[in-house]
Amino acid sequence: MAVQRTDAASWLRELVLVYAMCWTVSLGFVAGQTGQLNVDASPQNARKIPDKMFGIFFEEINHAGAGGLWAELVSNRGFEAGGPNTPSNIDPWLIIGNESSIIVGTDRTSCFEKNPVALRMEVLCDSKGTNNCPSGGVGVYNPGYWGMAPAYNQQSGVIWLDQVSVMPSDTYMGHGFRKDLASMLANLKPQFLKFPGGNYAMGNYLRNAFRWSETVGPWEERPGHFNDAWGYWTDDGLGFFEFLQLAEDLGASPVWVVNDGASQNEEVSTATIASLVKDVVDGIEFARGGPKTTWGSVRAAMGHPQPFNLDYVSIGNQECWMLYYRGNYQKFYSAIKAAYPDINVVSSCDKSTISPSNPADLYDVHVYTSSSDMFSRTSMFDNMTRSGPKAIVSEYAVTGKDAGKGTLVAALAEAAFLIGLERNSDVVEMASCAPLFVNDNDRRWSPDAIVFNSWQNYGCPNYWMLHFFKDSCGATFHPSNIQISSYNQLVASAITWQNSKDKSTYLKIKLVNFGNQAVNLSISVSGLDEGIKSSGSKKTVLTSSGPLDENSFQEPQKVAPVSSPVDNANEQMGVLVDPYSLTSFDLLLQPSKHSTI
Repeated sequence: MAVQRTDAASWLRELVLVYAMCWTVSLGFVAGQTGQLNVDASPQNARKIPDKMFGIFFEEINHAGAGGLWAELVSNRGFEAGGPNTPSNIDPWLIIGNESSIIVGTDRTSCFEKNPVALRMEVLCDSKGTNNCPSGGVGVYNPGYWGMAPAYNQQSGVIWLDQVSVMPSDTYMGHGFRKDLASMLANLKPQFLKFPGGNYAMGNYLRNAFRWSETVGPWEERPGHFNDAWGYWTDDGLGFFEFLQLAEDLGASPVWVVNDGASQNEEVSTATIASLVKDVVDGIEFARGGPKTTWGSVRAAMGHPQPFNLDYVSIGNQECWMLYYRGNYQKFYSAIKAAYPDINVVSSCDKSTISPSNPADLYDVHVYTSSSDMFSRTSMFDNMTRSGPKAIVSEYAVTGKDAGKGTLVAALAEAAFLIGLERNSDVVEMASCAPLFVNDNDRRWSPDAIVFNSWQNYGCPNYWMLHFFKDSCGATFHPSNIQISSYNQLVASAITWQNSKDKSTYLKIKLVNFGNQAVNLSISVSGLDEGIKSSGSKKTVLTSSGPLDENSFQEPQKVAPVSSPVDNANEQMGVLVDPYSLTSFDLLLQPSKHSTI
């Protein structure tokens, strides 16, 4: 039956209206709000944000390093993962071909002193005669980190294998880091890199803690260790030297987390801590000592004669509650300051415990909580006393049901928290999220900022959220206030920052709408020395069709920033702020009359 043209058009309009209503109801969106944002950009009320305000924290969790950022392709390359006894478990190595044609075992006859276990492979078949090998050969196979090619053998005899390494020929700056993953870090412009982790640095037991001196020197001489905090073996190809090198490559300041004599289940007393204290001071010498010093010469032999710029050492991992922490901390603090007085020492105790008898340059803060609570913590430091050491919020993340594997709403809550840190950057020095990476085949923790497998990667919404803050380090903070009735889901900040390439200066206004209502916002900027140009400004929005939306390998950009020009840029302007969104306006300022070319 034919449908008349007018009826068809009417039916189509009704269908579109019903669809739009269903979409709105499904998200819980309701009628919008009206508000006013006032920004005071006057120089007398401005404040400089710390140069190292935002950085990154790396932990060997979720196979983030082994088979991830560290581009080694062979898993258990030295056959040590099964322990020092033989015969040893050689997982994940497997025999390929006819098992009756090959004998595989382990022995403690390696030529590498610190890696005594080697693999003995005896091939019983041959390419000639009556005992022919299978057409595909026989041998051993290493699946790598969920993706690797096999190695075959076309003749008989005994072959010894040990310290088998395969690295891509093209790594980030030629230093062994997986190029795509390291580039994602570089794109954040991190100003510090905290490493090698929290629980990973401690270990469940001290025998499995990260020992920096066992992770330097030729890689084939590194014994590796069991990462008992997260349940897998690491060959320590990604060691102390490599972390320092990565920080240098990224233009970031290294922040070294040292083991203070405590694990999750053990603790060294203050009376017997001296050797561990000396070990940390030696580690600083490895990083900063001249090429003729004891440990500086080891670094120089590894190809880096110039010292690294190690200026921060963090003592432990939130262990202030443990019996010996404060006594041990004082031993570390005194020894480090005696040898390197300019080093910034970070305490795991909170600000209330720090005093002349228990000094610190910074104190460490970790925040793991729900999205609603994280959003509320935008005011966490508002009433903090303004004197004394500043905080490094080195681990923060939304966790719980609405965090999923990395949702939009989790990213928005974290953005609101960071806006609070910007506002309180007179008492907060640095901040970094956690965890940074997850191999999708070994997810020990969710959510994470960057997801990868052996050949793909994508950023979660909180990774893209961090891009909104990468221009904040060293920028100028301006006070602002929001006037809006009966709606407390909107937070804002304002900074001025300079583009390092063309020296253009921008006023960046960031807005987090954590609620389900759109906001018609009138923005008023006062106190600018120079005006806002009518062209050259842009708007960037991070949002999606639903607050629980996530990215994936199939839809890596489902939740990602979208930028567009701002046509009505002015000191007085009206904008629409979408529900469940992070929005920034980068408003191009007129060049200063006093600037020179």
